[in-house]
Amino acid sequence: MQQTNTSGYKFQGSAEEFLEAKKIVDSWGTQGKVYKPTREYQRLLRELRIRYEYRLDTNFAKMDRIVHPGIEEFKRRVYNTEVSGMTVGRWNKLLSSRLEDSIKKSLQDYLQIREDSIDEIID
Repeated sequence: MQQTNTSGYKFQGSAEEFLEAKKIVDSWGTQGKVYKPTREYQRLLRELRIRYEYRLDTNFAKMDRIVHPGIEEFKRRVYNTEVSGMTVGRWNKLLSSRLEDSIKKSLQDYLQIREDSIDEIID
């Protein structure tokens, strides 16, 4: 058996807020609930996450609710695994920090990912 890491956002607002959010999603049309990787659809999702309270829910995070020595050892091993110059734990802390300058700097330093104008890239 192989486990893949999946994630999603779990709504944390009130019942009233949920109905408001549902109306917003319904206003996106009949295909509004169909996931799209487009910039516009991602913007709509981001607006919902900003307006209402959500929590990130991953199958990896669910392991925190299970008390078992083997699972704790697995998490320690994963979080201490080095990937591209930093441990998974450090990458996790950085990427969830929302410190855009630090994230950009680390992506540049460790992964050579940089932000450029499309015109500069094509030329």
